Order: sequence, then C-alpha cells, then structure tokens
Amino acid sequence: MGNHNLKIRTALALAFLLIVLFGCGQKNTVLPPEFDGERAFGYLEKQVSFGPRVPGTKESAECREYIISFFDSLGARTDTLSFIHNDKTTGKQIEMVNVLASFEGTEKNPGRYLFAAHYDTRPRAEHDPDPAKREEWIAGANDGASGVAVLMELANLVSQKPPSVDIDFVILDGEDFGRPGDLSEYFLGAKDLILRDIKGKYEWAIIVDMIGDRELQIYREQFSQKYFPKLNDKIWAIAEELGKTSFVDSVKHQVYDDHLSFMTIKLPSIVIIDFDYPYWHTTHDTPDKCSPESLEAVGDVLTVLMYRL
Repeated sequence: MGNHNLKIRTALALAFLLIVLFGCGQKNTVLPPEFDGERAFGYLEKQVSFGPRVPGTKESAECREYIISFFDSLGARTDTLSFIHNDKTTGKQIEMVNVLASFEGTEKNPGRYLFAAHYDTRPRAEHDPDPAKREEWIAGANDGASGVAVLMELANLVSQKPPSVDIDFVILDGEDFGRPGDLSEYFLGAKDLILRDIKGKYEWAIIVDMIGDRELQIYREQFSQKYFPKLNDKIWAIAEELGKTSFVDSVKHQVYDDHLSFMTIKLPSIVIIDFDYPYWHTTHDTPDKCSPESLEAVGDVLTVLMYRL
C-alpha cells in the first residue's frame, strides 16, 4: 500500500512539474500571426511604380518617402541615416539614405534582431539579352523590391502583435550601385551602417534579397553556411517543418551581398536569396516575373522564426 501511495505521489509530482514547465514555456511564446503574400506583393508593385530607384534620383527619394510613411503609420521609431558616396565613374557626390525602423518586444531586455533588405535598383542592365539596353536602368521587382516587400509585411505583423524580442528593419540604399568586377561600390548602405556604432547591438542579422522569383529555389548561401551555419540551420529547419519546398537544403551559390559587411564586425549574418533568377540585372526584372506565393513562402518562415525568439 505504501509503495502504491508513493507511486501516486510521484506521478502527481511529475504531472505538476510538467504543467509548470509547460506553462513557463508558453508564457513567453507568442503564436505567430499570418503573413499575407498578396499584401506583400502590393508593396512590391508600389515600389516598382515609382520607376527605377537609382540612388540620388527623384524616384529613389519618392520611394523612400513611401517606405518611411509606411513605417511611421505602424508606430515604428523610424530614422533616416544619410551618407555621401563619391561616384568613381562620374566624380559626383551622391546622397544615399538608409531607413531604420525599430519595434520593441514585449519582454524586458530580450535582445534585438536585425532584418535587412535593399531598396535601390541597379543603374545598369549588363546581363540584358539586348546589348543596346545594357546601360539602361532596371525596374528591380525582384532585385530590391521583393526583399523590402517581405520586411514591410513582417512589420505589419509586428505592429499588430509584438513578438517577445526587439526587432529592427533596415532598408538599405546603394547595395547594387557598383560596376561588375569592382566590389568597392557595392553594399554601400551596409558599409555605412556598420560605422554607426552598431557592433554588439544585435544578436544576428538576416538579409533578404531576390526572393520573389515565381520559380523560387533558395539554397544555403556559401558564406552564410561557412561562417554561421547554426543560423542557416534555424531557417531551413522551420522551412522543412512548414513544408516549404522552395527552400532547398543544400549549399550552392557564393553571393557577395550586404551580409558580408555585417560579418566584418562579427555580427552573425546570413543572406536568404534565390540566385538562379534568369532576369537578374536585365530590363526584364519586372513584377510579372514575381509572385505573392514566393513572398509568402519566405515570409512564413521568417514569421515563425521571429515569434519563436
């Protein structure tokens, strides 16, 4: 009889412990809201409607004002970070502007996380099939607008239902300004941002670039996998859990992107990118080559990640 009572008391104690542990685990867990791919696609189309967003142009400024107004409307703490770039080709000084939007989490001192994308578009279409168009500006529906569109929709969700952690969205200028073979005029917004005393500010950074392709296939990027495989692992584990077959669990391309600038200050950083886009750096990078479903596939994965932090 004594042994029977002991077993009962032990079982009850274990049950109570599980309830306590489960309750504590759920206390800080926020169920993620639903990412809206159609709404994100609308943000993509709106950016493209301004025309090519080449740094220093009227179109770039108009698109930037739209992005700033959007974040302001969500109650974000929004800052503009201006810097001057000396164009090596023309010798002209060009003002470029990053946009930083900050949202506070529900927990005290939970850590801050950075999501980044670039809003500038390439001032040349060197891979265009028509040689006569290779110095033309591009619409940049996928290469630029798609990443920003995903971050804008994520900001919608954060404003409606704050996660536990603090989130910064940075919309970068001057990522794609340089000429082929010369990296000195690429990633200009990220290069400026790391000079602004952000070292140690973030737990990690995720770059989202060229993720709107209708035929979306996202591989683990080589630099990301080499230096920060655990962060990659988080992304691909969630993608597998959600059944997102557009995330291919193997390493393929070595991509020079904004994440490399963040790595120089030892900020764990990866890029999520589909580098098999046939319209890259051509005049054919237009919204019809992109889809809401692709934006949503990436957005769903990042949403779950964000609300599990």
